[in-house]
Amino acid sequence: MNWTLEVVPVPVTDLDRAKEFYGEKCGFRIDLDDEVAPGTRIIQATPPGSRCSIAMISGMPQLPDTRNMKPGALQGLQLCVTDIEAAHKELVARGVTPSPIRHVGATGWEEGKGGTWNSFLTFEDPDGNGWVVQEAPSELSER
Repeated sequence: MNWTLEVVPVPVTDLDRAKEFYGEKCGFRIDLDDEVAPGTRIIQATPPGSRCSIAMISGMPQLPDTRNMKPGALQGLQLCVTDIEAAHKELVARGVTPSPIRHVGATGWEEGKGGTWNSFLTFEDPDGNGWVVQEAPSELSER
């Protein structure tokens, strides 16, 4: 039996603002925006090419393990791309403010691209949830 990671909850304060950020600015596909029960709304969005989505939810009772998950508390979600410079340009063009491209060097984080698997950028959503984008040498299906 396979155990696949398919949905990650992302805590946000304003669902419409988050939908606009992830859908319009980040280019995620909006898979669902629905009131699934009275007072419970779920927006599910998927990064281009990903098999894992994020879910932003309001009005649903929280699971015990997520009760302390406040907007902005999620840090380090990682996306992989095959062209970090193109990803940086796309984020900027869409109105997102990513960090400069960095790599791990002899003295820690250094600006510019590094070698294989060693080029990164970061960005935050409007609530401060933090994302990492890493350059991969090939598409996941080719590895």
